[in-house]
Amino acid sequence: MNTAIIWFRKIIRIHDNPMLIWAESSQEIDSIIPIYIIDENITGVNRLNFLYDSLLDLDKNLKEKYGTKLLICSGDSSEVIESIIEGTGQKVTSLLTDYCSEPKSRNDVGYIIENLISREVNTKVFPAVSTILDIEKITQMKHFKAPKSTKNMEKIFEENVIISPSGHLLDGELPEPDNIHSEPLVIESIIQSEQFSKFYISVKELQKKNYQLRSEKGFEKSYFLGGETEALKRLKEKITERPDFVNNFRKPSTYSTNNIENPMEPTTTGLSPYISNGCLSVKLVWNECAKLRDINQYTKPPESLHGQLMFREMFYLLSRIVENWEDDLDNSNCKPIKWDDYDREKIRAWETGVTGFPYIDAMMRQLDATGWMHHLGRHAVSCFLTRGQLWQNWKHGRDIFERKLIDADWAVNNGNWLWLAGVAPFSMPYYRVYNPCPDSKSSLNVETKEASFIRYWIPELSLYPSKYIFEPHLAPLEIQKLSNCIIGEDYPFPIINRKVSRKENISKFKENLQKL
Repeated sequence: MNTAIIWFRKIIRIHDNPMLIWAESSQEIDSIIPIYIIDENITGVNRLNFLYDSLLDLDKNLKEKYGTKLLICSGDSSEVIESIIEGTGQKVTSLLTDYCSEPKSRNDVGYIIENLISREVNTKVFPAVSTILDIEKITQMKHFKAPKSTKNMEKIFEENVIISPSGHLLDGELPEPDNIHSEPLVIESIIQSEQFSKFYISVKELQKKNYQLRSEKGFEKSYFLGGETEALKRLKEKITERPDFVNNFRKPSTYSTNNIENPMEPTTTGLSPYISNGCLSVKLVWNECAKLRDINQYTKPPESLHGQLMFREMFYLLSRIVENWEDDLDNSNCKPIKWDDYDREKIRAWETGVTGFPYIDAMMRQLDATGWMHHLGRHAVSCFLTRGQLWQNWKHGRDIFERKLIDADWAVNNGNWLWLAGVAPFSMPYYRVYNPCPDSKSSLNVETKEASFIRYWIPELSLYPSKYIFEPHLAPLEIQKLSNCIIGEDYPFPIINRKVSRKENISKFKENLQKL
């Protein structure tokens, strides 16, 4: 009996899963062994919760639809796969996995492929599973040029005939396999093998870990439930059933302070965690939007939903061809700005939401509690940390986002920080600095009349008049007392003079550019 290991990496789903489809149709494969190897570098509570949710959901779906289970492991990927091959008692002929563009992931797979050749195990890596474009194919084309805008991306899509005249993706058929087969005895023999057991995490263990994390964090703070089931439900509620929303969507016009009625619920789709974790196919999202497209009123890129997906593809392409994409040195997409040395107190205040700037603090507290933040909130806090007020290296913020965001994505996270720190070729002008104390006219799109978002995330200020809530240190002492919050005692004074720092930082950025 020929057996294939199916290694889920950037995808945690059944729909649009070419590995499962290939295994089902192949005459060479009799049964499969589905596995997932948890990245031990993921330490953020919200990220882990979302991942555990997603794995438990995938295991449940595999059991219900195909009568098989997911082998969940933690450890060195090459050692895990070696232990599975040793523990099957059957001939493993194939390792099927999905393409990942991160350097470490590509190196890991290359090492595994090389080691499996001697075992006569064929490794097949499926491209364009977590993206729309085949990243390797596109970036290796003779006339490929690094994109810097959605116009460049539209040209790439057009030249490679990605989209049909109706707006659908040409390879957008996303079937689920009808019947995939696993041998229960083989799966159990692997689980019982001594070599594999040290890597294996049972479903009960994972459920226990998940519950413990949620109970320690607080169940009311766990807003985004991970998994393919939840992803498809949210896709239906946020896109499929809302044609007007899709056609009129302009991302810069959405409120950064979430729904007024529910400070937890985004005014955008909130699908990014499901796409980045592979619970939801980005191709399916594209096609669902295309189905609803009204040619007379459909918003165009870059503001449309399709435009946002193109931005994501752009960062994936750039991250593959730009050396040192994640660094500020020897990176062609990063101007070598001389930032201040790491300032522990400033970084701590920024990360924990005690800068004395309520809008910044509310966003950072939301991130810590839920693992999510609106894109305009990300614009504001990253600008504040770097070129706006604190003059700290963008990599410090990037690392905190990488740990805490449930939609953390190596290509996109680095791309966003390069962009918002003002150091990339595609950045906004460095002198366009967001005001961390926004009013109703701010491009950050803040709800200021009720200010319910600030009151929710900064309960110390919940009784403040809206007039002062974004700059509470300006409130007369009498109002501070009536609001049960004395600035400097119950909530901090601003850690920096925003107007002075803005002026100084713009000057420093300009000087840095003149020296290049």
